[in-house]
Formats: sequence, structure tokens, C-alpha cells
Amino acid sequence: MSHTAEWTVRLYLFEDEGTTKARAALEAGTTSLTGYGAAHCNPEDTDVREIGGELAAGRALHDLARQLVNAAEGDIEALGTSATSREAPSAEGWPM
Repeated sequence: MSHTAEWTVRLYLFEDEGTTKARAALEAGTTSLTGYGAAHCNPEDTDVREIGGELAAGRALHDLARQLVNAAEGDIEALGTSATSREAPSAEGWPM
């Protein structure tokens, strides 16, 4: 059974007085989720914008990933199967 789907994730970064905030918005057909992250620059640190963006974006994507895993586990349990009893498959061999 072959199936192809396209999901869109948009990543938004905002900077305001030493804080970088990120929002990762997923649109997947009828599903939409939003992850959030932030990074705060210590006033004594060297100002390197890329680091704040990387941290905030990574945290927003991590939050989004957690929500996706929770949604999948809920769907599995709704089918009457325990999500924790399943062994995680290897990512090896999955097309990129």
C-alpha cells in the first residue's frame, strides 16, 4: 500500500531585546499543530544572532515533534493498542 503526503512546516523567528522567539507551524491536511521555543541572550555574552535563532528554532521544532509523537500515541491507543508496547522502528531505509 503506497501513500504519499506532503506536510508543510513554517518556522517564524522574532527578536526582541535579547530574546529570540520561534514558532513552528505544521499544516498536514486536517491537522495543524504549533510548537514554540525561545532563547535569551545573557547581556554579558557576545551577541551572535545565529545562536539565538538556532536555539529558539530547535526548541520550537522539539516542541512540535513532542506534540506529533503524543498525537500518534493517542491514535494508537484509540485503536486499542498500547503505544509503549511497540518497538520503535529504525529510520534506516526510509526515503528522504
